[in-house]
Amino acid sequence: MKSIFGLLLGGALLASCSAPNPNGAADPNAVNVQTLNQQFIGAWNAKNTVQLDSLLADDVQYAQGATRFNGKSEVSDKWVRATLGTIADLKLYTTTSGTGPAMAYEAGTFSTDVLPEGPDQPRGEGEGNFILLWKKNAKNAWKLSYVQLEGLPVKVK
Repeated sequence: MKSIFGLLLGGALLASCSAPNPNGAADPNAVNVQTLNQQFIGAWNAKNTVQLDSLLADDVQYAQGATRFNGKSEVSDKWVRATLGTIADLKLYTTTSGTGPAMAYEAGTFSTDVLPEGPDQPRGEGEGNFILLWKKNAKNAWKLSYVQLEGLPVKVK
């Protein structure tokens, strides 16, 4: 019974994020989550740590497998800066998204080139699943609040 309740609650939460405007007009408070994600991906591929930091919420959370980082400083240091130089050409392929007045999300798959650790090692190809959750902060700015990545083993290119 608890699992059914959890599924219903999760479905209601997702539906509330993307409920249509009853008047049929565009919601003036709605955000284009694809635009937010493209800003993030563009900054990542440009290796622009200043812009990446500006997009992170103060209380951002990162999850990948058993790895968890909390807060802007830890996520920036242990994920962004630690990983930025190891991958290139990050791409997102969306399977679902939703927006509301203060929250937006996108989920799907990602692919990236994995750079060799040494000069005589091959390049790799990484892929997996992602969820990026954005929230408005107290200043009405959209910030990346939650990142979840589940990567498959890297393949030699």
